Amino acid sequence: MFTGLVSDVGEVERVDAGGKLNHLRIACSYPAGTTVPGASIACGGTCLTVVARGESGNRNWFEVDVGAETLACTTARHWTPGTRLNLERPLRLGDELAGHIVTGHVDGVAEIVAITDFDGMRRIDVRAPPDLARFIAEKGSVALDGTSLTVNRVEGDIFSVLLIPHTLRVTTWGERRLGDKINLEVDLIARYAARLAASLSQKP
Repeated sequence: MFTGLVSDVGEVERVDAGGKLNHLRIACSYPAGTTVPGASIACGGTCLTVVARGESGNRNWFEVDVGAETLACTTARHWTPGTRLNLERPLRLGDELAGHIVTGHVDGVAEIVAITDFDGMRRIDVRAPPDLARFIAEKGSVALDGTSLTVNRVEGDIFSVLLIPHTLRVTTWGERRLGDKINLEVDLIARYAARLAASLSQKP
């Protein structure tokens, strides 16, 4: 489990592409000794398993395998050397839950359709996939590229979020452009509530 509070920005150093499996090396600032093979790291909002870790020069790195399902359902299929990724290590018992509960299981890929900068902040309008739009509500939470954000406004399948200066500085959001594709994870509670409502409506 994660909180959607980004703790580092990593950079893809290498992509070894296979037919249905990509192997990636990602540079980060996490000390190599604290990144344990078998542990999970949310990379751009996608929960991936560390398979190796180490140091090269003054850079720490970890390696992950990205399988066919993840490549098909997330932006990971577009990651190339130089791609920068929001990173978060998993929540530990006793940690402060300052964001919201995030699983790292991306529901789909959304698209940035408008960007408005003002007073050092940035409002971003995002188009959600049609089958996910119903899970998004004003004042609710979403995880976009692994960042916990509050939904400000919803109109059909388009919703907006507001990025404060701190978030723009410590994540990849300051680099985002119109038309960019981003990983979307809807709120866990909204997903279960919708499932429950659907089950109740089917009862005779």
